[in-house]
Amino acid sequence: MSAQRVLRRPPLLVVLAALLFLECALLVAATVYLVIEILIARPDSYASAIAILVLTAIAAIWLGTMAVHTLLGRPWIRGAAVVWQVLQIALAVGSFQGLFARPDLGWFLIAPAVLVLVLLFTPSVIAATRRPEG
Repeated sequence: MSAQRVLRRPPLLVVLAALLFLECALLVAATVYLVIEILIARPDSYASAIAILVLTAIAAIWLGTMAVHTLLGRPWIRGAAVVWQVLQIALAVGSFQGLFARPDLGWFLIAPAVLVLVLLFTPSVIAATRRPEG
């Protein structure tokens, strides 16, 4: 990618990357929290606790990778970001129902996911992440 293309990032692409970095930071915080919980509290199942910890850490790393490559204008981030946001919306919907419903958490998850999805389909972001011609 040319230096000129990197320097001329559309503002909406930067906002998109910032939202992805924010989601990544929150997942890193969740990973740290889960490590502390495993060390302090006794989980019912260590295998399940470690599996959730590993999945959270992998998700944080993946979101960080997506955010960095968003700033670089890589085309593959659109598909990856859509998948992540759909998963996040599914998790948010689950937060609105059930015995341990947390609507506040559901709104906290759904709002940035919808915003990222909208940003992903704006013309300036699509143009900035389009595959180079030729």
